[in-house]
Amino acid sequence: MNKIRQVLAGPWLPPEQGRMPYFWLLSLAYMGWKYAYVPPGAGELALLVLTLAVFVPLYLASFRARGRQVFVFMLAACLLGAAWVPWNPGAATFFIFACAMAAGIATMKYAVAAIVAVIVLALLASLQTSGNMRFMFLMPILTVGLPVGMGAFMDARLRRSRQELMRKQEEVEHLATIAERERISRDLHDLLGHSLSLIALKAELARKLAHRDADACAREVGDIETSARQALAEVRAAVTGYREKGLGHALASARASLAAADVRLEESVERFALAPAAENVLALALREAVTNVVRHAGARRCSVSLGLEHGVAVLRIQDDGKARSEADIRHGNGLCGMRERAHSLGGRLALRARTGLELELRVPAGVSS
Repeated sequence: MNKIRQVLAGPWLPPEQGRMPYFWLLSLAYMGWKYAYVPPGAGELALLVLTLAVFVPLYLASFRARGRQVFVFMLAACLLGAAWVPWNPGAATFFIFACAMAAGIATMKYAVAAIVAVIVLALLASLQTSGNMRFMFLMPILTVGLPVGMGAFMDARLRRSRQELMRKQEEVEHLATIAERERISRDLHDLLGHSLSLIALKAELARKLAHRDADACAREVGDIETSARQALAEVRAAVTGYREKGLGHALASARASLAAADVRLEESVERFALAPAAENVLALALREAVTNVVRHAGARRCSVSLGLEHGVAVLRIQDDGKARSEADIRHGNGLCGMRERAHSLGGRLALRARTGLELELRVPAGVSS
């Protein structure tokens, strides 16, 4: 009983499929087209309900089928369709669904062969009827069977490729995290290893001199204090260096630079998750853009906005400087580097000069919401 409840509770489809497969079930309405002209008998209506009750779970389960299971589901859909051919030309729907089930086949040549086999079975099943009934049965299969099957196969292959790419990206990010931890570990070892060894040595020497030479002991204690302060300063400098890589530090640096140049800042920054690569590109772009505003724009006002639009991080920086046309924009190494970094992530950089320079940088946020 619990198992049945779990099945009924779902999910009935893999999450990556979305809700579109439910929409395609509306195609079964073609089975009811005949009954707009010929009312069904009680027996036929009961068989139709039973057929749909069998097919719908079969169709939903086919999305989880792999390997040879896919061919079994395709054959089952064809057999349901063949059973209805003499009575209802809407049986073509089952063959079209069978073509779409080829999406679960990994290799294209096998997928094409399976779709062709379904069409051949439909042609054989059509021998059970004749005239207009045969035409109404075969026309949908011959016109949309192959396109539907190939479209479903290509969509599934694209989805699998995207999932594989996401897995590799997660592996790369994991390896990058490990490499960064190892680098920090090496840095701390290099920073503190020598200093702590020196402090330990001098502390041992000071302990030995404590009862024999107070002046020498005091000098050693002074050296210990100096070494400890130096080690603390090195650690603070290293930690500051790590923190300066983020977008938060870039924003703080931009505020300080604009304030020092007497440029009024208008800031509108949303908080949202960013992939490390995207954050780095945005931080570098912000630093470069603010540097240009301070050095070259001659501006009195600068606005900075950062937002998320449909999974894309959008950074806009606008000033009221002297740029009035495209000719006033200097395409130096900074802007070229900014553009190249954006392109490397699939983003783009746009520049407009009207009443000052407006910069718009768009990069994929790289983090699922």
